[in-house]
Amino acid sequence: MRALIQRVSAASVAIDGDMVGETGPGLLILICAMGGDAPDAPAKMAAKIARLRIFKDDAGKMNLSLLDTHRSALIVSQFTLAGDTSRGNRPGFSSAAPPDEGRAAYETFVAEVGKLGIATATGQFGADMAVSLVNDGPVTLMLEV
Repeated sequence: MRALIQRVSAASVAIDGDMVGETGPGLLILICAMGGDAPDAPAKMAAKIARLRIFKDDAGKMNLSLLDTHRSALIVSQFTLAGDTSRGNRPGFSSAAPPDEGRAAYETFVAEVGKLGIATATGQFGADMAVSLVNDGPVTLMLEV
């Protein structure tokens, strides 16, 4: 499972001009299930992101997590994180999980983040979405489990 996370002041996702999810200060999480992911990958990724210390403490150091700050997350499925350009200029996506497995992993990931007490909003799996964000920092990290 791969995730691209961005610390944001605000983020939103719209489908056909209709806002379907938004968050204030917190994280925008773009998530991709990979072929061959272990069954516990969604839970491991949720725990890793929830405890990742990327928010500033009183001394201005990145030392606090989503759990510490009680901030929220906007979670958006993005299979293009599986893109492979090692053999040319057109990305290949064969390493992404098949759609049914990807949807199940995405939904499990969203549920696992919620179980940790983090308020979540989501996009829609497989939809053509318009994502807007105000990156805070900027802070952007790629994670894999």
